[in-house]
Amino acid sequence: MLTFPFTGVLGAKRRPALVLLDAGDEDILVARITSALARSAFDVKVQNWRGAGLLLPLVVRLHKLATLEKRLVARMLGALGAEDRDAVRGVLATMWTAL
Repeated sequence: MLTFPFTGVLGAKRRPALVLLDAGDEDILVARITSALARSAFDVKVQNWRGAGLLLPLVVRLHKLATLEKRLVARMLGALGAEDRDAVRGVLATMWTAL
């Protein structure tokens, strides 16, 4: 759970996020997580959300990325299982090959 900035306006909201990269410095690369339905090919529905330690079914929005300071992380909710991690990797691979 971290404080995620709004797009285009001032302010922020505490929300879950998936850490995609921790390079060992003070920042992390995260993807937004939402309870809204999947709307694009870049949204990954977490299949094993209970096993991941989440409270309800969620969607990882891989096209909504942010680089944030680690100090904004309030707590760790859980971790994705292998199947969900593979799904995220597959969508990320598709995104980056489109460049």
